[in-house]
Amino acid sequence: MRHGKKIAHLGRTASHRKAMMANMASSLIEHKRINTTVAKAKALKKFVEPLITKAKSDTTHNRRVVFSALRNKYAVSELFRGIAEKVADRPGGYTRIIKVGSRLGDNASMALIELVDFNDTYVTEKPTKKRSRRRGGKKKVETAPAASEADIAEDVVEEVTEEVAAPETEEVAVEETPAQEESEEETKAAEPATEEVTEDPSETVSEADENQEDSKEEKSE
Repeated sequence: MRHGKKIAHLGRTASHRKAMMANMASSLIEHKRINTTVAKAKALKKFVEPLITKAKSDTTHNRRVVFSALRNKYAVSELFRGIAEKVADRPGGYTRIIKVGSRLGDNASMALIELVDFNDTYVTEKPTKKRSRRRGGKKKVETAPAASEADIAEDVVEEVTEEVAAPETEEVAVEETPAQEESEEETKAAEPATEEVTEDPSETVSEADENQEDSKEEKSE
């Protein structure tokens, strides 16, 4: 029975147990997963996860604390560089224990302990599926080319009518120019006649005055 036992002694002395945990934690940090017994995996989970939490803040004090537990400078550098960046947004639960059956020989229950963020098999993010619409999709695609063909036909008809109407306007303009010239000549010829007509009344008025004077003289005599 446990009787309030908080530490799994694992049948080893304190110094042996600390050295074994440091060795297993360094192997887990370097290789990202290891195979061991279930009892050791559970003890390692409690040992390594607080160290990963300290690695999130890269300070000299935290590096010294982690080095005193791991006793391996290469594992410490890998923990603060590669693993800390990968687990920066995860609030705990950095490792996963997967039972893999019993070991041949002593029939001990075995397990695989690994870092959660370095396993590509268990992907939580699912790819987004494209939604396909079955109603009204093909009709819109078919109506669009029909409208474009109608616009093209209208443009062709307008171009043809413009080409047909352009020569007729030129001929009309050419035919109208001689008539305009003739009208201008007639107006010029009519101008002298008007001048002569305007001159005749003055002469008649002067002759009438002379006749009136002659008649007055005759009466006076």
